[in-house]
Amino acid sequence: MKELLESLSHRIDIVSAYWQSQSEESLSLKSSPEKWSKKEVLGHLIDSAQNNIRRFVVGQYQSKAQIIYEQNIWVKSADYQSYPSDDLLELWRLLNKHLIRILANLPEEKYQVLTNWSKETVPDAYPTLWEVAQDYVCHLDHHLKQLGMAI
Repeated sequence: MKELLESLSHRIDIVSAYWQSQSEESLSLKSSPEKWSKKEVLGHLIDSAQNNIRRFVVGQYQSKAQIIYEQNIWVKSADYQSYPSDDLLELWRLLNKHLIRILANLPEEKYQVLTNWSKETVPDAYPTLWEVAQDYVCHLDHHLKQLGMAI
């Protein structure tokens, strides 16, 4: 877990430096109306952090908790496109620092607790909290590369 937490902390630094080097115009640019801008991608990562924080906390007292979210509805509801860029970055940074603290305090015996992040009830496909933590970093990396960041 220590290595995973260090990698998340490193990503906070990478994203902060990248984001602050971008113009508001660049962060708001949409290649088409149905594609997300960089602001909306970071907003999606904010939503991901919020939902995963809930998985890690609820998973400590409830096995197989079904915590799902509709990513497009979350992004649209928050209207990340019109958010001030500095506020988006600060919200993302603080949520990830909070997530790191939660994972750092997650008892090792809870790593294997199962959770359900699917709309379907497929017991064989339930990930453990450890797998959710690993997937969180992979998902983050996917979107950071999509934004043009070197990890």
